[in-house]
Amino acid sequence: MSHPAFFDEVKTLTLRDPLAEILGAASGGLMTYGYLDAVKLAGHSCPTVAGAYLMTLKALERLYPPGVPERGGVRVELRAAQAEGVTGVIAAVAGLLTGAAGEGGFKGLGGRFSRRDLLRFATGSAAELRFVRIDTGAAVAASYHPEVVPPPHGLPMLMQKLLAGEASAVERAEFGRLWQERVRKILIEHADDPALIECRDEPA
Repeated sequence: MSHPAFFDEVKTLTLRDPLAEILGAASGGLMTYGYLDAVKLAGHSCPTVAGAYLMTLKALERLYPPGVPERGGVRVELRAAQAEGVTGVIAAVAGLLTGAAGEGGFKGLGGRFSRRDLLRFATGSAAELRFVRIDTGAAVAASYHPEVVPPPHGLPMLMQKLLAGEASAVERAEFGRLWQERVRKILIEHADDPALIECRDEPA
């Protein structure tokens, strides 16, 4: 798959998935995910996908210092309803990385390794996303502020022409370039910016 070079520069996430280990899918259960995996899942790269990826990374780092996060060991709670705005996209990315799933998720083996009902919506949380360790109850709330990285000059105008079907081939290419430039800044230049991704510990 041909993709922008900066995708490969984004920080990756390594987790231990005990289900993958017991079923022989990954040595030691260790699985590594990158931003490209999130893009393939969503079918596109945008500020929302980038923000969901970073929020999940930052939250798991706080929940498992300095160990390896356990995939399937975290419940993900979203403030908004699944059909509201971009909530479904954010949930899909967070679910990919954590293994959390809704009511249709894997029901487990012999009462273990269940992923079902670990992805919950409309929780009313003050934060956009809340990650809770099942084993300890430790929780981290995460919020994303994409306005910290505004769209490049010229992007809104090109988007209007694109949506109206009036953009030339050159303008369509330039729109894509500028769109991904904003995503690059979010994931590379502002990845550790606390104003972009706000994380805080919450009581167990």
